[in-house]
Amino acid sequence: MKRVYSFIAAIALLVVSTSAQGQSTWSLQKCIDYALQNNIQIKQQALNSEYYNNQLGQAKFNRLPNLNAGFQNNMNFGRTIGSDNTYLDINSNSTSGSLTTNVTVWNGFTLQNSIKAAEMDLRASLEEMQKAKDDIMLNIAASYLEILFADELLIVAEDLLKITQLQLDRTSKLVEAGSLAKGSLLEIEAQFAREELNVVNAQNRLQLAYLALYQFLEVPSTESFKIEKPTLPEIGANLSLLNSMDVFKNAVQLRPAVKGAEFKLESARKQLLVAKGNLMPSLSFGGNYYNFYNNKYTDYQGNKIEFNDQLKSNERYGFGATLNIPIFNRYQGKTSVNNAQIQVENNELLVQNTKNLLRKDIEQSYTNALAAFKRYVANQKTVVSSKEAFRYTEEKFNVGMINSVEYNQSKNNLSKAQSDLLQAKYEYIFRTKILDFYNGQPIEL
Repeated sequence: MKRVYSFIAAIALLVVSTSAQGQSTWSLQKCIDYALQNNIQIKQQALNSEYYNNQLGQAKFNRLPNLNAGFQNNMNFGRTIGSDNTYLDINSNSTSGSLTTNVTVWNGFTLQNSIKAAEMDLRASLEEMQKAKDDIMLNIAASYLEILFADELLIVAEDLLKITQLQLDRTSKLVEAGSLAKGSLLEIEAQFAREELNVVNAQNRLQLAYLALYQFLEVPSTESFKIEKPTLPEIGANLSLLNSMDVFKNAVQLRPAVKGAEFKLESARKQLLVAKGNLMPSLSFGGNYYNFYNNKYTDYQGNKIEFNDQLKSNERYGFGATLNIPIFNRYQGKTSVNNAQIQVENNELLVQNTKNLLRKDIEQSYTNALAAFKRYVANQKTVVSSKEAFRYTEEKFNVGMINSVEYNQSKNNLSKAQSDLLQAKYEYIFRTKILDFYNGQPIEL
């Protein structure tokens, strides 16, 4: 069994060392910058914002007059009545053209309110894009810290394995000299095999943590990298832990999720005004120009009327104003107003729910960070006492005062204390980084 685990550990170490050769090193900021430039979700949000920007442009253009041209060409064959009231076989070709324009003078301020609604929709989409960026930055920070955590767990597992290797060599010599029973050696070998497996599991955890980061960044495995190991902040009482309600107050003003929901609410209110404006009379001003030409037109003497002369004779134009007063349209206007009011109330609930979710997230992060800090302080004492206990146990084991079972138990206690300390450490760092982020500070390590 020992040889099997030794072979597995050697293969794993070979894979790790081989893959590490020639790899670049990425910092947390480089990971974030790469994701912000290449993430598909952010690109989709950018396209969504571009769409709403186009909608805003169109809402502004709707204030301009329109201008449309029309052309028609007709070819006629067969008998037709002539100027002398006799039927003749005449083939003719006629061409006509027109220009029309119209501009809205007043329509219940629907144009102005539509522009304001479109502005709010654009700003909401920009906030949604920022929220997507924030979510990505938090997820990358979590993946980054998971790699650092897994790496430290691997170091702890390898250090414990080295200690056991020394004890295994020492016990093997004592058994060969007849100073110890073979059972002690078998117990140490079993412990060594278990710790080899722990090393392999720690290596696998580290590789999976890297894989999770690669996949989140959508980096191909052929372009894998190693992360930079930063100097982590000192573990101590964070200001955010002392002022969690202040964090919430700041987050309400800063977080794009809340701002986006508020912009959507304002857009819904403008849409309600648009619906009400459609119930009011509207006034528009328009003009038109028309002209006509026929290749068979003649004057009283039977002479063909030339093209320019026909254009001068056949042109006509006009201007006019149109007043439209809604009287009864099968309650469509009233229904639109009622639906717009529903959207306003729904968005009011959305704003409140977004704030509630934000408050819950902050309270949860605050509680988890506080609990992790307490666990870290407690585990610090546990690790110190476990190290001292293991040192004392190892001394007694070396002089034969205790058996290998007690020795392994003391060592396992130290391993668990170290693992618990690391877990509390990284849990605290991540949760406080979330609180700082909600408080308007960038994510940095």
